Amino acid sequence: MDFIYTILNHFNDFIWTYILIVVLIGVGLYFTFRTGFVQFRLLPEMFRTVFDKRSYDASGTKGTSSFQAFAISAASRVGTGNMAGVATAIALGGPGALFWMWLIAIIGAASGFVESTLAQLYKEKDNNQYRGGPAYYMEKGMNKRWLGIIFAIMITFTYGFVFSSVQSNTISIAFDSQFNVRPIWIAIILTILTAAVIFGGLKSIANVSQIIVPFMAIIYVGLALIIVILNITAIPDMFVLIFENAFGIREVAGGGFGAAIMLGIRRGLFSNEAGMGAAPNAAATADVSHPVKQGLVQALGVFFDTLLVCTATGLVILSAGGFAGSDADGIALTQTAFTQMLGGWAGIFIAISVFLFAFTSILGNYYYGENNLAYIKNSKVLIFLYRIAAILMVIFGTFASFDLVWLLADIFMALLALLNLFAITALFKKANILLKDYMKQRKEGKDPVFYKDILDDQSGIECWERETEKN
Repeated sequence: MDFIYTILNHFNDFIWTYILIVVLIGVGLYFTFRTGFVQFRLLPEMFRTVFDKRSYDASGTKGTSSFQAFAISAASRVGTGNMAGVATAIALGGPGALFWMWLIAIIGAASGFVESTLAQLYKEKDNNQYRGGPAYYMEKGMNKRWLGIIFAIMITFTYGFVFSSVQSNTISIAFDSQFNVRPIWIAIILTILTAAVIFGGLKSIANVSQIIVPFMAIIYVGLALIIVILNITAIPDMFVLIFENAFGIREVAGGGFGAAIMLGIRRGLFSNEAGMGAAPNAAATADVSHPVKQGLVQALGVFFDTLLVCTATGLVILSAGGFAGSDADGIALTQTAFTQMLGGWAGIFIAISVFLFAFTSILGNYYYGENNLAYIKNSKVLIFLYRIAAILMVIFGTFASFDLVWLLADIFMALLALLNLFAITALFKKANILLKDYMKQRKEGKDPVFYKDILDDQSGIECWERETEKN
């Protein structure tokens, strides 16, 4: 087992160091410049579109709103990456890891915009809702169904199995650290709750996520801000420390400059998922008048996740000190920091928050897998078996080692991101045409509406017809 772990660890270091970081930043910068810095230029528009009214189909049925689609993706984004992942990055890479998290979020927001816009463009109708995502735009946009099947298998395994085990592992560590609750009890509780929700279908996931995610995020960030305010005089020194460590001027953790970059980018990608191909699965479900609207909503989600929630966690840990070289497993370090700054009750709150964050992430992860299995083959038996396997992986995560689940997560998200970044780069021209169409209509004072007939090549696009074309 140790031999296999060593091989996987070397493979993980190679693919991140020599391939993914270069591709991730390079593609993000390419999209940023080609879209005219869309993630900065249209920031106010992002806030407007996230609360866009949902539409109704011909039968009077409500579609999934922009906000609900945002909540589903946020359910997966906002989780252990924000609390345990940030803590691990700072402990092993130093405060400078925060800077590299910010950088990958700022650059990656452009990739997040492109992938979710494409997901909307190539979505397909499924009864009274929509389905879509990278597998769909690989088939319909690139005419490569075989590539879509490979991606669908990879994302099902990555999110439905590996990432969900990371979430349950973090819950297990948090409750063992705070309440001395044995993993077996966490496994039983998570099995019951997860099974109850995932057998309820997409609407159940959307409703649970929409209620829990904003509520818990506001309270968590609020407490973090209280700690920051209590230590307001130390904030300038914290930012100096972050920037000095980010560029190797002052080494705070054992890994120094290289560790700050590597851990910051790895944990940043795990947390915000920009360019990884996950959020587009949720983005495609939204019933909006223009694909760009959901692209903007998901770009906002990247900022929300990293620049707000991850930063809040990081500043709390820096306020508490004692992070360098810590042996604490991710979330235990965050709990210690909150307890030190606010008292024993804060550790209890973090444990409960971790449970809520991680549980909603499990739900979001599960949906990504189900969506992609339906792409491969619409089989009730296959979906049932997937649900059972997903629950078993949640149980596995509660007992597995911290290092193992995060190693598997790093490897699979790297492979997933490389495949998706290849596809969205190939299809970028379409996304850019849609962005120009959206901006043209906004300048004319319109609420943008998209019809596919503005495109020279409409192959693979099943929705977005004019009403006259539907009749």
